[in-house]
Amino acid sequence: MSRLRYLAKRSVVTLGLLFGIASALFFFFKAIPGDYATLIARSGASAEQLAALRARWGLDQPLHIQYYQFLVNMLTGNVGQSRRLGVPVWELVKPRLMNSFILVAPAIIIAYAVGSLYGALMGNESGTLLEKYGSIPPTAVGTMPNFFIGIVLIFFFSSMVPLFPSYGMVSSETYQEIGNNLPHYRLYLTTDFLWHYMLPFSTIVLQFLYLPSLIMRSSIIDTREQEFAYFYRLTGLSKYRRTGHLIKHASFPVITLFPVSLARAISGLVLVEVVFNWPGIGKLLVTSVLSRDIPVVQFVFLLVAVWIVLGNFAIDILYGLIDPRVAGGSDSTE
Repeated sequence: MSRLRYLAKRSVVTLGLLFGIASALFFFFKAIPGDYATLIARSGASAEQLAALRARWGLDQPLHIQYYQFLVNMLTGNVGQSRRLGVPVWELVKPRLMNSFILVAPAIIIAYAVGSLYGALMGNESGTLLEKYGSIPPTAVGTMPNFFIGIVLIFFFSSMVPLFPSYGMVSSETYQEIGNNLPHYRLYLTTDFLWHYMLPFSTIVLQFLYLPSLIMRSSIIDTREQEFAYFYRLTGLSKYRRTGHLIKHASFPVITLFPVSLARAISGLVLVEVVFNWPGIGKLLVTSVLSRDIPVVQFVFLLVAVWIVLGNFAIDILYGLIDPRVAGGSDSTE
């Protein structure tokens, strides 16, 4: 019963956060001077044309009416139209969201898998140079700005040694041949896509490699001092099997940080996508901000916020399921 109460409480808190974030986004953009109609006015549009546009977009309504309509639209999935392109916002965001996700999710998974194994290796080599200094290279690279990592990779692997392209998701020839005739996801299955994918993918992997390696190293060092670790040594298990058991016990802190890193990577995509001209939501966000395309900007910000909030919600639920004291503790404070 305590777990159900814990789940209900976390659900209410999560819904409250989402409501608060959506409301804050609405009022924040309303507080910014000017709108897309103002940009059109600078191009010489008449007062009648501007009035018609404001009426069409509901900008002439009182603020509370606009706020109510905004909430209704969010709840019903009607996120409006792009004022710059005149197409539904979801149709504009959907392929770019897929492009961003297909870039970020595999990169974070690889970074956590490789980083965790490297961290376990560091933590299990007691007293060696690897344990003492092995964390320096991933930390030095991981604390660099992601755009700088991308520029360095472009310099070495695209300019000095032209191994990989540094611009776009596929070449224009591939897009004309496949993109206009087949579903969007088929682009991901082409060799040309994989070739363009390598540098931005490697940028994200290198940026997030250090966090799981440091956490796993610290967790392995703590775990190997536990009583059950001494028991494993007494039973005569080989070093590799002992390491495998230690990783199982020490991996929980790494696993719980995975959704946070994925959310952080998505929210930090802007610079990576700009550097590599990757057609994702980060690049779309920059274009929409510059053109004051408020419906698109609001929706992209809301998507990122939802991802972060739901990631934290998943971590809370995971803690509650694995460690009953977390769920029980929430009731004990009442």
